[in-house]
Amino acid sequence: MVKYLALCAFLLSSPLLATQLQLEVAGEAEGVIKIDLLEAVAPENVARVVTLANAGSYDGVVFHRVIDGFMAQTGDVAFGRLGDNLNMAMAGRGNSDLPDLPAEFSEISFERGVVGMARTSAPDSANSQFFIMFASAPHLDGQYTVVGRVVAGMEIVDQIKRGRGRNGAVLGEPDYILTATVTK
Repeated sequence: MVKYLALCAFLLSSPLLATQLQLEVAGEAEGVIKIDLLEAVAPENVARVVTLANAGSYDGVVFHRVIDGFMAQTGDVAFGRLGDNLNMAMAGRGNSDLPDLPAEFSEISFERGVVGMARTSAPDSANSQFFIMFASAPHLDGQYTVVGRVVAGMEIVDQIKRGRGRNGAVLGEPDYILTATVTK
């Protein structure tokens, strides 16, 4: 019985059964990015991403801040959605209507393909926005919450339209999340 319970626990924690976020990207970059969400590492932050994806909140949201050699940021469900309400001057300042989340820092290093929650200078201010790393950035370790890792489609991430200037603001027509879906 103990062996059976241990096997069940192992299988439930296996990456094969991990919750996965799939981002169908459109624009200059086109394709699917698959992200294994790390529920055991950041349960509240991962639950928020799952909630917003399941509600369709990320559908049509642009990559508003993209810094070559660093990261691509998206998830502003207030000001970053394609259509009449898209305001690229405000994109990156909005969140969902849900309350901000507490930081869930871990020992996971911000390496290429790691997905983290964006926030203000206050550690407990993550809400809806997240970023995908193009390269390692150890200065972020222990400062931002890690929520996942890209397991397929990193070549799509690499194609996302880059922004300009120090803050990486994307001008013109940004790439965007056509659909975000969650699978087990």
